[in-house]
Amino acid sequence: MAKTPKALKVPRAWQRMLSGRRLDLLDPSPLDIEIEDIAHGLARVARWNGQTHGAHAYSVAEHCVLVESLAMQFDPNLDRVWRLAALLHDASEYVIGDMISPFKAALGLDYKEFEERLNRAVHMRFSIPVEVPEKIEALIKRADKASAFFEATQLAGFDHQEASKIFGRPKGLGKTGFVDLRPLAPNDAYKLFMKRFEVLR
Repeated sequence: MAKTPKALKVPRAWQRMLSGRRLDLLDPSPLDIEIEDIAHGLARVARWNGQTHGAHAYSVAEHCVLVESLAMQFDPNLDRVWRLAALLHDASEYVIGDMISPFKAALGLDYKEFEERLNRAVHMRFSIPVEVPEKIEALIKRADKASAFFEATQLAGFDHQEASKIFGRPKGLGKTGFVDLRPLAPNDAYKLFMKRFEVLR
C-alpha cells in the first residue's frame, strides 16, 4: 500500500481535552464541549500575557467571573441566559489562549471568524442563543472594558490616565465604583468559575 505523501497529509486540527473529548478546532461540535474543560483551561490561561503583579497570573477564568458580575451591576435585571453569555464570553480561549488585542488586530478577520466559530459552538452547547442581541453584546463589551480598566490599573502596571484613554473609566458601578482584584491559584480560579456556572446554568 502506497504511503500518503507528506505534502498531502492533513495537519491535525483537534485537541484532546482532559474529559477525553476531542475538539475539532476547524469544525467544533457542541457535543465535544464540556464546562469542566472550559473552566480548567481558562483557569490556566493568563490575562495580559502574564504581565501582571502577584504570586499567580490573573486568569481568564477570573476575568470572566468579573465580567459577569459587572454586567449584572450595569443591568440588575439582566436575564440569566445573558449573564451566562457574559460568563462564557471568552470561553473559546480555553483552547486558543488569550491573545492580546493588538495581536488579534494583526491577524485580521480570519482569526475573528475562527474565534466566532468556537463561540457559536459554546453557545449551542449551553443553550444560549447564537445570535446575541446588539444591546446585550454592547453590555458585555462594556463590562469587558470595565474589567480591563481594573485589571490594567491594579495588576498590569497602567496608570489611571493611560487606562482611561484606552479602555474608558468605568461608570455606573454604584457608590464605590471600585473592584478589588486578587489573582488566584489555578485550582481556586477553577472553583470560582464553576461556582458561578452552577448558579447560572
